[in-house]
Amino acid sequence: MAIQRRRFVTAVGSGAVAGLAGCTALGRDDAGDANGPEISGETLTLTTTTSTYHTGLLDELNAPFQDRYGVTVDTVAQGTGAALETARNGDSDVVMVHARSLEDEFIEGGYGVNRRDLMFNDFVVVGATDDPASIAGSGETTSAFEGIAESGSTFVSRGDNSGTHTKELEVWEATGVADEFGEWYTEAGQGMGEVLVQADQQGAYTLADRGTYLSMQSELDLEILVEGPIEDGPEMLMNPYGIVAVNPAVHDTVNYDLAMAYIGYVTSLEAEKIIRNYTSEGEQLFFPEAISEEPNFEQYVPEEWERNE
Repeated sequence: MAIQRRRFVTAVGSGAVAGLAGCTALGRDDAGDANGPEISGETLTLTTTTSTYHTGLLDELNAPFQDRYGVTVDTVAQGTGAALETARNGDSDVVMVHARSLEDEFIEGGYGVNRRDLMFNDFVVVGATDDPASIAGSGETTSAFEGIAESGSTFVSRGDNSGTHTKELEVWEATGVADEFGEWYTEAGQGMGEVLVQADQQGAYTLADRGTYLSMQSELDLEILVEGPIEDGPEMLMNPYGIVAVNPAVHDTVNYDLAMAYIGYVTSLEAEKIIRNYTSEGEQLFFPEAISEEPNFEQYVPEEWERNE
């Protein structure tokens, strides 16, 4: 059900207006007035990644929104692929995920509208301190992965079509090892927290988002062996997050008004401060990017989409 380009541009344009409306509504003391819909008492279903959930960020981020509007945010933590599939089925109002290629498929299929860049952190390669593959300090992600494969060291994959799993497969594809996985390669089919625990128990390597790793660091005997770009590591490990409303033209049961109010809130100055100040063990977990002096207008549409002049 690919969306027609003219309808797509219309949806993007109306999204800009709706996004501004969401930001404006949050400046009022009441939950609704003559100029906007009454949403008090309603529930917003947010499907999101396990990383935003496990770090505790969403508890901090959602509380002011719920209090101000008198609503409930029902957060469903899934891998990015599963979160988008839930939305495709009309069982979610808004999705917050971190795999742009999967987000683009979702939008191109007509299921999502009004995408916004939200925040970023990065991926890191973690493993046991003895580092049997000798990858510590590697400046290239592909070289580190090749070292793991060549040494036959245990690697635990998310294996769940999540954003982290998507990034991991991109790296393996770049190494040429993707078709040669051996017994050393394990697919957990679990969220990030569970995979980190499994890697810790097995003395294995894994790819993790920095936020989840830092939030669990004190419970693990795993170290960051390959840094991401936040600490001057390879750009390949950048981890951007986006937020997308489910298209009410496809599923008229979704709570689109509340979804757009939520997008307006999480991309506001208030939410930016919460995201920026959220830390674990003194470490900042996420870096807001919704508000920028030089906004990226391509954030609203699939990366490969080209404008007809």
